[in-house]
Amino acid sequence: MKIAIIINESTADKCTGKGCLNAFHQRKDAFECYDEHVELVGFMHTGGDFEHKVKRLIENDVEVVHLSSCLRAKNDDYVQMAHELSKHFSVVGYSHGQRTGKSKEAIMVKKQVQP
Repeated sequence: MKIAIIINESTADKCTGKGCLNAFHQRKDAFECYDEHVELVGFMHTGGDFEHKVKRLIENDVEVVHLSSCLRAKNDDYVQMAHELSKHFSVVGYSHGQRTGKSKEAIMVKKQVQP
């Protein structure tokens, strides 16, 4: 299975990604359901040409996108983004820490079935 992590753009200016990557490599928090066969093929922020980035994830057969815990906390479009991404991927709305954040519970959305 191939997955990707999307982080908040402004957080990317100062974050090393350690929390997300540690959780992934240690298979804890949002990544505890994966076995050793999962492959992290994308780690990107929401800025730039986001539509192009999403197309690249599709081309690379990504099945699940994790919206980082910082994105959940700091991005007003978090829920809308999750639903838009679910047209192409299943979406897990956090990466590390608690599933319930300080102000929002992580959204979980299965990939929408296209007719």
